[in-house]
Amino acid sequence: MRAFLILHGWGNFRPPGHWQYELAAALRERGERVVYPQLPDAQQPDLEAWRTAAAAALDEARADDARVTVIAHSLGAALWLGARPDDAEDDTEDEDDTDAGAGRSVDRVLLVAPPSPSYLRANPEVAAFAALEPTRPAAETRIVASDADPCNPEGARVVFAEPLGIPLTTIPAGGHLTPASGYGTWPSVLDWCLDPTATIVPR
Repeated sequence: MRAFLILHGWGNFRPPGHWQYELAAALRERGERVVYPQLPDAQQPDLEAWRTAAAAALDEARADDARVTVIAHSLGAALWLGARPDDAEDDTEDEDDTDAGAGRSVDRVLLVAPPSPSYLRANPEVAAFAALEPTRPAAETRIVASDADPCNPEGARVVFAEPLGIPLTTIPAGGHLTPASGYGTWPSVLDWCLDPTATIVPR
């Protein structure tokens, strides 16, 4: 059994028309289990409150031994990289276990447009998130980011992909990959959710 956990970003109240909202609807139409929580106080996010809410949502998604795919955008992606809501399950791993997927319920992670620490520090509402130390998730992980993201002026390749060894898909001139930059629906992300071999491409 599989499930999908969708984590939104700063100031996001899961509006219809956002690609994450449309993705959740499309997955549910296909009979998939989707957990898409409204994280608390999205305009004034508290790091610990978001960490707790994301961990609870992960527990909900992996009920009945479901294998979970995480799709996180913006501040949700920064949270996943730094706060690691899946840490509890990683702690149960045998250090000598050579099977990277053994015992873990998170199979795949898609991190879309993670903001840079410099951007977070410059915005008091989310500055606490800049203190998170990004680490590579144990699950198969991919970053998708624009080469013109105002929330990551240094670029996702320099800030995250190369230091952490995470594969990166670059979307040309995609802004922060929101409806304002043309990402209302995103068919190839739906394709990737349903088929791990699918390629994520611009709209």
